[in-house]
Amino acid sequence: MISRRAAWFLVLAGVFNIVIWPRFGLAIWNDERAWEGAVGDSTPTGFLWVHAVLIVAAVTIAIGVLLVALNALRSRRRRPA
Repeated sequence: MISRRAAWFLVLAGVFNIVIWPRFGLAIWNDERAWEGAVGDSTPTGFLWVHAVLIVAAVTIAIGVLLVALNALRSRRRRPA
C-alpha cells in the first residue's frame, strides 16, 4: 500500500506534469525549428513530431500517476483505522 505522503507526492507530480507539458508544447509549436516555413502555416518537421510524441507520452503517464495516487488516497479513506 502507498503511504498517504507518497500518494500526495504523486498527486503533485501528476498535476505538475499535466500543467507543464502542454505549456512546453506551445513553446515547441512556436519554435522556428518545428516548421519548414512560416510557424504554424507550413509542413511540420521531425523536431515537432518527436516533441509531440514525448509530450503526449508524458501527459499520459502523468494521468496514470494521478489516477494511481487518487485511488490510493481513496482506498486509505475507506479502510478503518
